[in-house]
Amino acid sequence: MKTIAPITVNVPSLLAGNKYAVDEDHAHIELSPGPSADEFRKLVMVCPAALYRLDEQNAQSFDYAGCLECGTCRVACGNTVIAKWEYPRPTMGVEYRQG
Repeated sequence: MKTIAPITVNVPSLLAGNKYAVDEDHAHIELSPGPSADEFRKLVMVCPAALYRLDEQNAQSFDYAGCLECGTCRVACGNTVIAKWEYPRPTMGVEYRQG
């Protein structure tokens, strides 16, 4: 029986090749005020771009600038944390690049 070597993927290095055009005047994701800690923690765990963060004191932070536009946050938490989710305006957002 042939053994298959595991494949490792360095996600940060793959994401580093992407180009982002951030629309500073129009956030395409907005959070509801005062999201619950449990709901926010879900986003910390599922966002592939790590846009949702908790610091050492469990203070919540979020930055839409590195968004991959996958919609995982919208699916995971719906309107419990996400007040608005839409694709960025034309010519804005992520441009995927392969290394």
